[in-house]
Amino acid sequence: MTLILRRAKASDAAAIAEQFSDPDVYGGTLQMPFPSEELWAQRLAGNNPPAAGSSEIVLAVLIDDKPVGLAGLHSVGAAVRRRHAMSLGITVSRAHQGQGVGNALMAALLDYADHWAQILRIELTVFHDNQRAIRLYERHGFAPEGRFKAYALRGGEYTDVLAMARLHPKPPRLPTD
Repeated sequence: MTLILRRAKASDAAAIAEQFSDPDVYGGTLQMPFPSEELWAQRLAGNNPPAAGSSEIVLAVLIDDKPVGLAGLHSVGAAVRRRHAMSLGITVSRAHQGQGVGNALMAALLDYADHWAQILRIELTVFHDNQRAIRLYERHGFAPEGRFKAYALRGGEYTDVLAMARLHPKPPRLPTD
């Protein structure tokens, strides 16, 4: 199985909407059920090319020319004092979980953040019972920072999430000469 990693495109919208129609996929995210292809096309339209000066990015993993995983780094807001931080979101189709798709997406996003985009801090929330995702994040240097009680409605119940973050392991420095 060959994984192809690239920037997500608006033309991926149908496959992504299909992926997010699976309760086992959207149930692990803060996305709503029954997403439309048009919604995803609109979300991805600004990804190619990104807005001038933006370090936001959304990547897709393709197998047999079909997106099976999606991950992105997104602004945490417009505040000048938070420009060093980004929020991470990731999802992998149920059929491709546990096959290295999430690992490939995480490695690519972290390389981008650490070596190209001047990102010091990456933040995320994850449902407290999503052990597979928590292990993935921990393998990539994320650490729990707290637990938000009754954070999100999932399947008719309010569910806790963990707040996790990762700081750049080796922030850039000016040369000393």
